[in-house]
Amino acid sequence: MQLELREIKILDVRFGESTKVQDNILYVAQDEIRDLLLGDERISNVQVDLARPGESVRIIPVKDVVEPRAKLEGGEAFPGMDGKICDAGEGVTVRLAGAAVVTTGPIVGFQEGIIDMSGPLAQYTPFAHLNNVVLSIEKTDGTSPHEHEEALRIGGIKAAHFIAKKALECAPDDVVFYNWESIWKKALMYPDLPKVAYVYQCMSQGLLHDTYFYGKDSKKMLPTLVSPLSVFDGAIVSGNCVSAGSKTTTYHHQNNAVIKELFKRDGKELNFIGAVASPLMTTLADKYRNTALTARLVEMLGADGAVQSQEGFGNPTADLMMICSALEKKGIRTVLISNEDAGVDGKSEPLPDTSESADAMVSTGNSNATIELPPMDKVIGDLESLERLTGGCAGCIHEDGSLTIEIHGILGSHNLQGTSKLQAVTV
Repeated sequence: MQLELREIKILDVRFGESTKVQDNILYVAQDEIRDLLLGDERISNVQVDLARPGESVRIIPVKDVVEPRAKLEGGEAFPGMDGKICDAGEGVTVRLAGAAVVTTGPIVGFQEGIIDMSGPLAQYTPFAHLNNVVLSIEKTDGTSPHEHEEALRIGGIKAAHFIAKKALECAPDDVVFYNWESIWKKALMYPDLPKVAYVYQCMSQGLLHDTYFYGKDSKKMLPTLVSPLSVFDGAIVSGNCVSAGSKTTTYHHQNNAVIKELFKRDGKELNFIGAVASPLMTTLADKYRNTALTARLVEMLGADGAVQSQEGFGNPTADLMMICSALEKKGIRTVLISNEDAGVDGKSEPLPDTSESADAMVSTGNSNATIELPPMDKVIGDLESLERLTGGCAGCIHEDGSLTIEIHGILGSHNLQGTSKLQAVTV
């Protein structure tokens, strides 16, 4: 199986009469995007804004971020979400690198985030460095919370897919080829290197805490083997709004940092043997079941070691530790990726669960650390919502428009796939 990923670099985004990419500039026709999304009867209005790196722009509350991608041939981008259900991860995929669709507007829950396109916050989120098409989406009266959440999620995906399709004939600036063999062939390729698997934990806890695999709600899944290449084609889509800092957006899934790093080291330091998607559930019975099945699948891959990424915080840490313990008992050395909730002063208990087996961990930082943010000239969305969001509090918005918030509130600030610059050290 081979995936050809054609990269078109987007250096700027502007409004235009039609949606297209020309000379590395993305032109967006507002009416085309509005008409596309207003086809969903659950959506009453769509405001389209642009936010570029370095601008004095604040976006809040952010639901999701999606990189525009589409298939030139072979399969379907976002299978089961915006197109037919079919195999993904092969053929030719076009990605608009440096661009993203960001969704905002009135939200269902309290765990959404903030993006500043300039200032001190910009160093904590990758999305400050993208040319963003921001969609402020309003629901129709009577739309239920479940339908509201789904309309925003699917709206962002549809817009990103639509935009990418307008660039399919553009000459790529770069092309990357990814190959994936059968497990049998892969196991024989590098006999002298350790075989390493990826345990891809995905939030699966109900409304506002879900992930979608080929359009299927992951809480209805059991742990399963996945092709790493299908992830690049949008086979895994975010449907959650866990703490913004640790939230895995669709953009994070499309650009999974762990998978990219494993491919980078494959054949040099290790043999990337496979990936197992494991849903993060709420009941203890489900946690035991998924632990047993995940550990067995990794063992059947013949893995010598595993990298395990978490999503969210609190309850999911139990799954993280249970699976780590099960893998270590099978002799599979495991490295964990997690953030810490160590309090504003960094002295509180950082994790809600631990295991003696968890002796190799990568920290993506203390989510409770605070930061002072200056006012921005333009706010897209609803700034007042910050007082109700994780990372904010009553009084966190000052009279001059400046903010005092926890890192928790910055979208992607301590992402648990490692797509961040934060870390925590013992002092």
